[in-house]
Amino acid sequence: MIQDKLVLQERINCMADGFLPVTKKEMIDEGLSQMDFVYVCGDAYVDHPSFGMAIITRVLQAAGYHVGIICQPDWNDPASIDVFGEPRLGFMVSAGNMDSLVNHYTVAKRHRGTDAYSPGGQMGRRPDRAVIVYCNLIRKTYKHTPIIIGGIEASLRRLAHYDYWSDKVRRSILLESGADIISYGMGEHSVVEIADALASGLDVRDVTYIDGTVVKTRNEDDIYDAIRLPDFEEIVSDKRKYAESVRIQYENTDPFQAKRMYEAYDGKTFVVQNPPSKPLTMQEMDDVYALPYARRGHPMYDKEGGIPAFGDIKFSITSNRGCFGGCNFCALTFHEGRIVQARSHESIIAEAEQMIKEPDFKGYIYDVGGPTAEFRKPACAKQMKFGACKDRQCLFPHPCRNLEVDHSDYLAILRELRELPGVKKVFVRSGFRFDYLLADHDRKFLRELCKYHVSGQLRVAPEHISDNVLKEMGKPEAKVYDAFVKEFDSINNELHLKQYVVPYLMSSHPGSTLADAIALAEYLHKNHLDPDQVQDFYPTPGTVSTCMYYTELDPRTMNRVYVARNPHEKAMQRALIQYRRPENHELVKEALIKEGREDLTGFAAECLIRPEQGRKTHLKTGKTRGTVSNKNFRREKRTEGRGK
Repeated sequence: MIQDKLVLQERINCMADGFLPVTKKEMIDEGLSQMDFVYVCGDAYVDHPSFGMAIITRVLQAAGYHVGIICQPDWNDPASIDVFGEPRLGFMVSAGNMDSLVNHYTVAKRHRGTDAYSPGGQMGRRPDRAVIVYCNLIRKTYKHTPIIIGGIEASLRRLAHYDYWSDKVRRSILLESGADIISYGMGEHSVVEIADALASGLDVRDVTYIDGTVVKTRNEDDIYDAIRLPDFEEIVSDKRKYAESVRIQYENTDPFQAKRMYEAYDGKTFVVQNPPSKPLTMQEMDDVYALPYARRGHPMYDKEGGIPAFGDIKFSITSNRGCFGGCNFCALTFHEGRIVQARSHESIIAEAEQMIKEPDFKGYIYDVGGPTAEFRKPACAKQMKFGACKDRQCLFPHPCRNLEVDHSDYLAILRELRELPGVKKVFVRSGFRFDYLLADHDRKFLRELCKYHVSGQLRVAPEHISDNVLKEMGKPEAKVYDAFVKEFDSINNELHLKQYVVPYLMSSHPGSTLADAIALAEYLHKNHLDPDQVQDFYPTPGTVSTCMYYTELDPRTMNRVYVARNPHEKAMQRALIQYRRPENHELVKEALIKEGREDLTGFAAECLIRPEQGRKTHLKTGKTRGTVSNKNFRREKRTEGRGK
């Protein structure tokens, strides 16, 4: 990162307004005969700070490097990677903002119909395992040119990992791709350090010391001050060893106290993970978001209808990074870290003022937040000096006594934004932690949230109501969510507003039995909730929950965990959450019989379903008699693939 603001501003002023080169002609028009770096990405080209590709390329540009962009190359044609010729320093490769397999497949491993990060939502513009495929494509032409990989796909596969789609433990993506270095996590610091090292004349094999990187070596003697993880052969053959490895990795995600770690393959090759990069300071965050992004998708996609994902974030503002929430099914701890980093008020307001000038701005800012909207600083004062605690969480099972709970700064930002000329409404959609909110004895934020920043429905993520399941999720007890709903309803009644809490729910998370799923269905019935969509647990790389799914062990305790792996049982758990749907009747009935809960079948008020003979279909309307109308129920509308 550039530390001197004046130097940074001078470089920004020299930059061309618009996009980075995507063709050789554009490179030549800039007076260049060769690029320093060529960035290859699985997403379409959107030059906006919500896209990792845009941030990394602009940061490199601000550091004085020339970068060319190749988005969604034809992976069957080596010429598609040769747009600019060989770069002076190296290729950088990312699958994009999403893991390519999550992008392509549902949790049931069915092909998705659209790709929000491709022009017009077209599916098929990137390959499965995009990082590996792109790197192999580069190596067909450029055998020795340095390749640096990054982004979420590479970051979460940086060491040996369980792969849900092939149902096996795979090697580090560094080995499978043939790349030289992984820049993991938030890469602003590491990519510039890598670039500077290569520019100084260092061989890529000697760039082994940079925080926030993963490298490989054939000589174990070169590795110092490091923890040796279980060997690859061990974790493939022994699930307890796999769980042990995951536990050690999670104990070493903090940039202030993490140790270097490495794992061996056949005793000959060693993959080494250096400690994470230090968090960005507020000034560094401001500098990153002040870079001269075009803030739109590349015009070459206009005829195809643009990039759908950009529409969702065009009028949203990222205000922070990192999360100390610690949900076990979320990879944020592994990717962004637990220490919250935030932008200044001035930076956020400046972006909003720029947004207001857009011709299609209608007065609505759709989100102000990040992984957790209201987190504005580290959980406690010691984190920036000593790091996050290894052996405890900030919020789970209960808020830590050292946790500094304060919504005043976030509330001040929301007030400033809604007072800007041209702003009609500021929404909060990136989610917040209701347990953190309840730990704040001042209800001023919740009151203003209800009054100004909710439009009918507030989406929060209790995920489940069974404390057995919540414990494995790393979420607060069910009573905490109930207390929040009570507070929310009370304040809305005072304000004479009809607004509802809409819960995000997850089926089949490790720890969830059929009995737990039935308990959730009873809760929904009692509280008149009828979810439109349900998220099945998706075992993706880099989470504690995925380790539980594969090993049936909690890596933190090594206790056994029940896992619903059978597709039919998973279907029953999902159906129970949507027990009102006629198409789910047989699955719900089967689940109730299996658990000896036939008491929930009948005509009593507490029953989930009615006997089959009572379900007669009206010949004219096609409606099923005996079902409860949805009109009085709070309804959930969400999309698959949420991060929290």
